[in-house]
Amino acid sequence: MSPRDSVIGKVMLILHAFGVDDHELPLAEIVRRTGLHKATTHRLAGELVDERMLDRTPDGCYRLSGGLFELGMRASVERGLLELAMPFLQDLYDRTRETVHLGVLDGHEVVYIAKIGGHRQANSPSRTGGRMPLHCTGIGKVLLAHADPRLRREVLARPLPRRAPRTIVAPGILSAQLDQAREAGFAFEYEESTIGIGCVAAPVLDVGTNEIVAAVSVTGPLNRYRPESHADAVRAASGGIAATLQRRRSLRD
Repeated sequence: MSPRDSVIGKVMLILHAFGVDDHELPLAEIVRRTGLHKATTHRLAGELVDERMLDRTPDGCYRLSGGLFELGMRASVERGLLELAMPFLQDLYDRTRETVHLGVLDGHEVVYIAKIGGHRQANSPSRTGGRMPLHCTGIGKVLLAHADPRLRREVLARPLPRRAPRTIVAPGILSAQLDQAREAGFAFEYEESTIGIGCVAAPVLDVGTNEIVAAVSVTGPLNRYRPESHADAVRAASGGIAATLQRRRSLRD
């Protein structure tokens, strides 16, 4: 069944029409991106405004509303992980004074659920709630390195889009880096998602099953930042999060 065949599917097309960089969209652009009929789009957008999923701006455009944020914050897994991880992320930022991320695996992408950065934070393309491909970020590589082997095969079998001049687009080279990341306990990125940016990331693994839960990274501009010098700090933070997750689970059980 096509998403256009159900009301829920049409609503999701409208909500997903908004990209990470879109603050607001006119109705005509939503119609163009969704392929829905203009009258249908106008009616559903109006209902979404009534339910606080969208806001209508004074100039007649639409933007995502706070109601969506409230729903997102009720997502129990990510919220619980974020609340538990935040002290470790803050400590990592205090130690490095560079941009700190917490990300989770979603399909073939990493979703950033936290980003901490000060006044001199790196000009990276990441943002809280945003997504990036797995193959061109340190945090994505470490998630993929510890993911289900079937997912790894899927990613390596598909084209690897070039996001920057140094993006790894050769499956064999990426596969070797994933093996190294799994063995070492961390992964690096050097200008593979954005020119001038470097990153080191480490996995948060379930202590009982050794399955990937999330990943932590530190990102900075390569003119003053060396990712390898922060590998131990990132691993310590990810290990602390994993141990705390295990303790909380033991107390709950």
